[in-house]
Amino acid sequence: MQEDNTSGNERRITPEEAMHLAAERREHVDKPFIEVPEDDSDVVADEAEDNEEADDGNMSLVAHLEELRARILRALAAVVVGSIVSYWFIDEIMAYITLPVGKLYYLQPAEAFLMYVKITVFSGFLLALPVIFYQIWRFILPALTVKERVVIGLLVPSSVLLFFAGLAFAFFLVLPAAVRFFMGLGSDALAPMFTLHQYFDFMLSILLPFGAVFELPLVLVVLARFGIVTSAFMRSKRKHIILWAFVLGALLTPPDVFTQTMIALPLILLYELSYYVVKYVLRK
Repeated sequence: MQEDNTSGNERRITPEEAMHLAAERREHVDKPFIEVPEDDSDVVADEAEDNEEADDGNMSLVAHLEELRARILRALAAVVVGSIVSYWFIDEIMAYITLPVGKLYYLQPAEAFLMYVKITVFSGFLLALPVIFYQIWRFILPALTVKERVVIGLLVPSSVLLFFAGLAFAFFLVLPAAVRFFMGLGSDALAPMFTLHQYFDFMLSILLPFGAVFELPLVLVVLARFGIVTSAFMRSKRKHIILWAFVLGALLTPPDVFTQTMIALPLILLYELSYYVVKYVLRK
């Protein structure tokens, strides 16, 4: 018997009321305690900070290695695709790159085939160069600040354009002059006969250095951005750069003043352009 003390009279609790009270007690005991935060803005802010830290490059060594592996695989895939495209135009490519020298020869049965493969891969590399530069910059992007990322976003297309400008300059000006010079050394008793392998290696030895040299403004701007060089330092080295530009022109071309000037002048102009960018744009 249970008693109800709310009134002065005792009465018996019905079975239905007993079951209802028991259910209320069970519900009160089994109900989990849930703490509701007063304001979830702090949680959202913490998550945003975590994401920002991840974007700033706070990655583990394993994560960096995985990122590097992924970037390399994408660059190689771009080279493969570019090589496949170049294979369909290999005859046009061969006719174009042999313009400065004319007819070529091969001395071994497999030499022509291997050189076709090498030229195809090199052409695929040139086609994939924008993707390769993009993967390089994307890999170092997490380590940069927001302002540096804006600068890098401008440097990526600039680096590709400068490299191709160097290749074009070397192919249309330097390479024909060098070929004419070396072919002019022949005589009735000494006839020049260039093989495909020798000519391609000679062409690469001229094109690739000029492609790298034309990256000079980009390199100087990056060095100035990180405070390694200043406009005052570049101004003090101006005479040395002019001298070395003409020395380089004399080493790569026949000994005539016009051709040497055609080689040295773009290098000097690139250096001057870099100087004004560092001084007036970066204000270093």
